[in-house]
Amino acid sequence: MRHGIVLFTSDRGITPADAALAAEEHGFTSFYVPEHTHIPMRRQAAHPSTGDETLPDDRYLRTLDPWVALATAAQVTSRIRLATAVALPVESDPITLAKTVASLDHLSNGRVTIGAGFGWNTDELGDHRVPAERRRTVLREYVEAMRALWTQEEAAYDGEFVSFGPSWAYPKPVQRHIPLVVGAGGGPKTFAWIARSADGWMSTPTEQDIAGKCHRLRKAWADAGRAGHPQVHLLATLKPTPEHLAAWEDAGVTDVMWGVPDKPADEVVAFIARHGDRLGL
Repeated sequence: MRHGIVLFTSDRGITPADAALAAEEHGFTSFYVPEHTHIPMRRQAAHPSTGDETLPDDRYLRTLDPWVALATAAQVTSRIRLATAVALPVESDPITLAKTVASLDHLSNGRVTIGAGFGWNTDELGDHRVPAERRRTVLREYVEAMRALWTQEEAAYDGEFVSFGPSWAYPKPVQRHIPLVVGAGGGPKTFAWIARSADGWMSTPTEQDIAGKCHRLRKAWADAGRAGHPQVHLLATLKPTPEHLAAWEDAGVTDVMWGVPDKPADEVVAFIARHGDRLGL
């Protein structure tokens, strides 16, 4: 079971590069950052944690671009995986995003993992002209189109929301297959989507019954005829006791994601060091 650090990036506090370097130096295997292009001031979408328009953290208003953030992290690290928790691919042009992700994978020597969300903030999606009721279909087409651009010498795609004729697109990613994990509530629709189109699941902060959901995910995976086992990236909200760690590993969790406090840079680096020691990394 691997361990990663999640930095809720903003235009204050520690930089992604400094946090990623500290995480790598203290034995963590992945570094995650989030994405919101903007937060509409007037909206109808409720936050999953608060249940209303209230945001649990003002950093939602201030998030850095995830791919720029990870590029700065790539420059100062050599081993740690560069991931999103979560990115919102449907809020970008898929051809341009495919180029950005492929460039990051190329320049980082194959270290990119995409954590993608369907988008809880449907008002934010609306500003990008993404119909809320079709957002899962839009994401599936984006993923399929980007994979075509990453893997085919002459790529083409013809879908409802994405369409382009035969095209050349370089660089190709270093990885033959860039891992994609979906961050969403662990229900049947999510697990069916993952079994069809992704490589694993990323839990939400309010998730309960992790063991049961991991079991149901593996069943959906097997029912879809997928080989092997899905990745499970657990966003930890409990202290890392030996009992919790053993239970998560037994459940099939492959990666545990640990958030860092919104504090000055030196305190964040000290937290990462202490946490790595607690985990025995």
